[in-house]
Amino acid sequence: MALKSLVEYLAKSLVDHPEKVSVNEVEGEKTTILELSVAEDDLGKIIGKHGRTARAMRIVVSAAASKERKRAVLEILEGPRSERFERRTESNY
Repeated sequence: MALKSLVEYLAKSLVDHPEKVSVNEVEGEKTTILELSVAEDDLGKIIGKHGRTARAMRIVVSAAASKERKRAVLEILEGPRSERFERRTESNY
C-alpha cells in the first residue's frame, strides 16, 4: 500500500487535476505493477520533457520497492479506461 500512496502523492503534486489521479495496484509474488491514470490534459506533465519526469518517478518507486525486497513497475496509462480494459482483455486471448 505504501507504493500506491507514494505514486498518488507524486502524481497529485504534478498535475492540474489531482482529483482525476488514480492508481491501481496489482501485486504479484515479487513484482508489483502500479498503473497510473491521470486526466488527458495532465499526461504531458506526468511524462515530462523526453520522459524525464516519468523516468524519475520510476526510479523513486523502484528504490522504495527495493527496501521491501520487491520489484515495482510503474505504468502510465493513456486513453479512456474502457478502451484500456478492452485492449488488455483482447491481448490475453
